[in-house]
Amino acid sequence: MVLAELDYTIEIPDQPGWSQSMERGLGPILGSQRGKDAGTRQPVVILLGWGGCRDKNLAKYSAIYHKRGCIVIRYTAPWHMVFFSESLGIPSLRALAQKLLELLFDYEIEREPLFFHVFSNAGAMLYRYVFELLQTQRRFCHLRVVGAVFDSGPGDSNLIGALRALAAILEHRHAMLRLLLLVAFTLVAVLFHILLAPLTAVFHTHFYDRLQNTGFRWPELYLYSKSDEIVRARDVERMVEARLTHQVPVRSVDFVSSAHVSHLRDYPAYYTSLCVDFMHTCIQC
Repeated sequence: MVLAELDYTIEIPDQPGWSQSMERGLGPILGSQRGKDAGTRQPVVILLGWGGCRDKNLAKYSAIYHKRGCIVIRYTAPWHMVFFSESLGIPSLRALAQKLLELLFDYEIEREPLFFHVFSNAGAMLYRYVFELLQTQRRFCHLRVVGAVFDSGPGDSNLIGALRALAAILEHRHAMLRLLLLVAFTLVAVLFHILLAPLTAVFHTHFYDRLQNTGFRWPELYLYSKSDEIVRARDVERMVEARLTHQVPVRSVDFVSSAHVSHLRDYPAYYTSLCVDFMHTCIQC
């Protein structure tokens, strides 16, 4: 396995048996003996970033968990896969999800409880393939997920919101290239998600539908806002209702005024307490 293909960051708490420092993507930590008492284990937290997210942006969220003794892995899928491959029904994110799970074995932390913090639709698309691998791959079936936080998502098909997100990612690109990519994405989205939607659904289930109907029952926390101009609040609320019908322990918080993936920035103390309290609840469950 070539780890360099996955541009991830892992943070290790300063505890006996763990490496004191870790540079991005530099191989496993050997001989680690952490949290032998399963009842006191802190989870491995996996952050799945939003489209165009930089590692320095995710680091602010990573600090919430790292300060509390958690190993944190953060990763953001390439934006072109999120916007184009998924729109075309090409499951290229599946290979990235598999490599992400394989990291747990490379760092010998596969027996630790797992906790996901998923951002926007880009994170949700990758998360979709994670839980599918947990269902279908024997190597991953024993991995134990204890909970998941969803920040600013997931949202159902929303061309205007997607164009706003893509425009933000392309903000610093050449104007002509930006225009061409926005037009190309619009054509792909209209063709495959509107005109050919019945045909596309035959070979590729939309991630929103898969998340609604997954059979996993670990607790979920949805953090969203009615002021979000990229992911509609009603889509998140509909997801919450669907998960409740599947008897999943769900909590949701509407921040009302904060923009897309800006809840931590606008409400740092409240956001942090929600995530930490929820994580502790999941561990106890």
